[in-house]
Amino acid sequence: MTGLADRLRAGETLISGWTQLPEPLVPELVARQGFDAVAMDMQHGLHDVQSVMRSISAVAYAGKPAVVRIAVGDNAMASRALDFGAEAVIAPMINTVEDARALVAATKYPPLGDRSWGPIRAMTVLGVPDLPTQLRTANQATVVFAMVETARALELVDEILAVEGLDGVFMGPSDLSVTLSGGKEIAATADWLDEPIRRLADRAKVAGKIAGAFAVNAARARFFIDCGYRFVCLGADQTYLAEGAKAMLAAARGQ
Repeated sequence: MTGLADRLRAGETLISGWTQLPEPLVPELVARQGFDAVAMDMQHGLHDVQSVMRSISAVAYAGKPAVVRIAVGDNAMASRALDFGAEAVIAPMINTVEDARALVAATKYPPLGDRSWGPIRAMTVLGVPDLPTQLRTANQATVVFAMVETARALELVDEILAVEGLDGVFMGPSDLSVTLSGGKEIAATADWLDEPIRRLADRAKVAGKIAGAFAVNAARARFFIDCGYRFVCLGADQTYLAEGAKAMLAAARGQ
């Protein structure tokens, strides 16, 4: 199976599931629905260290790569998620070059970073045959995204993208709407976000890096893809459950 990093660097556009419920069976089920990857959310979701560790295994068992969004500033968890076998990490609220450098330091082995050695579970989950192979391939085989979701980060986006070892940027439209409106509006699909959303994808392309984004619905996912985003996380497990139940009930009731 070709890894997430290789597929993205080859120019593929991938759609990932997104999970917030801390039950490993849920990410596994989502992985079996055709998504290209599955993300576990530790920032606003209910996932903790144990559920992430077990969910990564469950997603890998379903034949898909696992992605983890860590909590703000929790670079230690970013390193642990990779040690558990995650193929990508998304870090929220990366607002400065220093934030981006600290993230890379925690997630890439030397010479790119200072990631501590201990990938025993990752090697099992990912089928890495030996320690030298892990050391030789891990930096290239993992994807590290810095979330750009504030006005401050947008102003520094070229500098953030220039940080060596950072693989891409990830658009957080909800927080961006809050910061750009001065705290007056939460509007992830507002048309006045379209320009900064397009700008981020364009700057990532110029830098030769990957643009990712969170899409609240299918229409927004198509918009992101049309803008050049190649890793799009769609909806969330609670939405999948609620919308699926509503659709089944409506059909059963002839509505």
